Amino acid sequence: MQRQYTGTAGRIENAQVGVFLYLATTRGRALIDRRLYLPEHSWSTDPERRREAGIPETVEFATKPRLAGEMITAALDAGIAASWVTGDEAYGQAPHLRTVLEARGTGYVLAVAFSARVRINHGRTTVRADTVAERLPATAWQRHSAGRGAKGYRHYDWAWIHIGTGSHRHLLIRRNRTTGELAFYLCWSPTTATLAELVRVAGVRWSIDEFFQAAKGQVGLDHYQVRHWTSWHRHITLAMLALAFLTAVAADAAPGRPAGRNFPTQDSDPIFLSVPEIRHLLTAVFAPPAATAARLLHWSIWRRRHQATARRSHYRRRSLDEPAG
Repeated sequence: MQRQYTGTAGRIENAQVGVFLYLATTRGRALIDRRLYLPEHSWSTDPERRREAGIPETVEFATKPRLAGEMITAALDAGIAASWVTGDEAYGQAPHLRTVLEARGTGYVLAVAFSARVRINHGRTTVRADTVAERLPATAWQRHSAGRGAKGYRHYDWAWIHIGTGSHRHLLIRRNRTTGELAFYLCWSPTTATLAELVRVAGVRWSIDEFFQAAKGQVGLDHYQVRHWTSWHRHITLAMLALAFLTAVAADAAPGRPAGRNFPTQDSDPIFLSVPEIRHLLTAVFAPPAATAARLLHWSIWRRRHQATARRSHYRRRSLDEPAG
């Protein structure tokens, strides 16, 4: 615990910072590993503080990207199949992490700052990422959806350009169709990838924020006041396990449903059982209110049918408001 930057708050404050590994598949998504970040000067080199907090002697200072690389390596070694890795600027700016991924043959789409420098013209010219965007002709931009959000498809203009000397290395650029705001990604893949594939991977990154909100609201991921190394890992691991269990139950309740595509096929159908709905039903089973099981199921179906109607309305309105072209 110390004053440090935390992505959750978006500012510097007194906090503990964890690095998490998130797995997204066609059936569901879950947190599969975690590391507690140990600040370098105030903690790593203070034996007395380490001893009081129960930090093992074998734990040394490691940057957040290095912690991410360790978790990814452990996951791949354990047999978890992952074709792509994505992350925000804190990880995209780390050459060590990109090197680890390339050595394992794992593609990546990692966000970088607008000031990141890339090599174009077959590696002969070094230029800033935002300068590349300024020089692109209008024909370089293509409209693609990065996936579905709460209010409809996330449509942006996208462009890509070969960088470096390899044919599978790109700078991916996203442009907001309304504000013109730009975002940049360094991309690499062991084999040929399409622009649509890179856009899809970039879109998965946005679901992480939504997933963390679910983890906090449904299983209390951040509902703790611990100051001990072991206590933090116990609480976080238990919360991750609880959320993974709920996710697995939701996947089993809707076999064949792609992750993130919770849309009924008919107007009268409710949405599929979600993680919040399953938690609500389990809570009712283990701490039963003054209502029968049949009534609880009736209310569950009513809620999910109402949610399906609301979601269709959101998407219909969003599609009508979306500019053409």
